[in-house]
Amino acid sequence: MKYVNADIVFPEALLKEIQKYVHGGMVYVPTPEGSRKKWGENSGARRQLSHRNDEIRHKFTNGLSIEQLSDLYCLSYDSIKKIIYSKK
Repeated sequence: MKYVNADIVFPEALLKEIQKYVHGGMVYVPTPEGSRKKWGENSGARRQLSHRNDEIRHKFTNGLSIEQLSDLYCLSYDSIKKIIYSKK
């Protein structure tokens, strides 16, 4: 997060109002509701994991065992089980 000087960003009247509550301290201004992205949306990791999990479910329904899937995807038995039995 980049530091921005309030003198540059805020109008003078708003800055004076803020200074009534915060005297020389730092204030975090959150992004508006709904504009924050979920984990992995920017990098595509969320989409990749969703695709991988769909593959795991498909292979399980086509006969591969949890042990085989665990070895194939280098995941623990319990992780594979969570993926298979999670609601999608």
